[in-house]
Amino acid sequence: MWVARRFTSLVARRGQCGLFYRPQGSLPELEFRYLNCTCCWRSRIPVAGFETLNGTFSSSITPCNDDNKSLDAYYTSEQRDVILQLLNNAAESELAAVKLLRGRKSVNIVEYRTRNGPFKNLESVINVPLLKHKSAVIVFNSILNPPEKKEKRKVKVQLAKFIRPEVERTWLEEANSIVSIVCGVNKIAWAHMDRGMNVLEWQHEDCHNFLKGTYMASAYLDDISSVVSHLPTADFFVVEKPSISLQNTALYPVMAHMRTVEAMLFALLEPRYTQPDITAPPKVLNMMRTAVGRHFDLMVGESRTSGAQTVRHMMTESVTQKIPRVTFPHNLLVKYRNSFQMGGRSRGEELCDAILQAVAFYELLSESS
Repeated sequence: MWVARRFTSLVARRGQCGLFYRPQGSLPELEFRYLNCTCCWRSRIPVAGFETLNGTFSSSITPCNDDNKSLDAYYTSEQRDVILQLLNNAAESELAAVKLLRGRKSVNIVEYRTRNGPFKNLESVINVPLLKHKSAVIVFNSILNPPEKKEKRKVKVQLAKFIRPEVERTWLEEANSIVSIVCGVNKIAWAHMDRGMNVLEWQHEDCHNFLKGTYMASAYLDDISSVVSHLPTADFFVVEKPSISLQNTALYPVMAHMRTVEAMLFALLEPRYTQPDITAPPKVLNMMRTAVGRHFDLMVGESRTSGAQTVRHMMTESVTQKIPRVTFPHNLLVKYRNSFQMGGRSRGEELCDAILQAVAFYELLSESS
């Protein structure tokens, strides 16, 4: 489509407006204006008046073919290779770092290439939901010319910032194992891990009375008691402290639910291992969810994203690396190998969070020493 574009004011002069106007004075000539291509805004032709328009279009206009041009035509072969290399191999978190790909678009790219195989050319990228020509070009240019990253100073998390109540470091360092516990809206998950970063036990249990109709303390107590009865013995029980904003009134029921479960876990776990020595530390501790999120770079603003990909990577390293970050027993790898797939109905978020909390506990303890 061609539209008129003037390089003089479009404001009507002395009541005259339109595609052409007569400048001040009595000169008979008409001032030239231009028609510009709305596709590229580069091609243009001079137009003096309406009487010349039809003849000009029929004789001297060559339609712009930019719409027929493939996206691949705008880039060299080397540039196409760089773009396709990233789109076909980058993990979801890496894709999210590219301009316009944060959020659902990065998930869609991973899901698309999982179903259809790697992208063979740039034009095929627009088949991904939410990615069309204009946004695809911005993505490609961002990959080729990534913005300069400002060096972020990593804030060292102090031990006292993520563990409550405060416990002397020596007690924590001497702990042979911990049980990391994470509560969800309908289940509780836990991971038993020793200080050698070996996963000893890892499972979850459904709690059918959670958030079901009218709150009943006795029903909650039945579910939580069942979970506590299955927990292994450990030096410390680390219960996740959720970070739910009090500003969002819609989340009040969830916040009350989380606080209730947390209080019951503290009440039921602490007496089981109470020592006669009054100098002994508490056995049940809180660990801040946001501290774990920052440790694994899962925070987006004040919100924490899924840690499923991080746990999948740890599970892969457990069988491929000589000295993995975390060692999983073979039976647990087999049991949960398909539990954290992208796009699955249930990605086992509580199981992921229980593992991540245990790993963060030991690594933050080591870093702050």
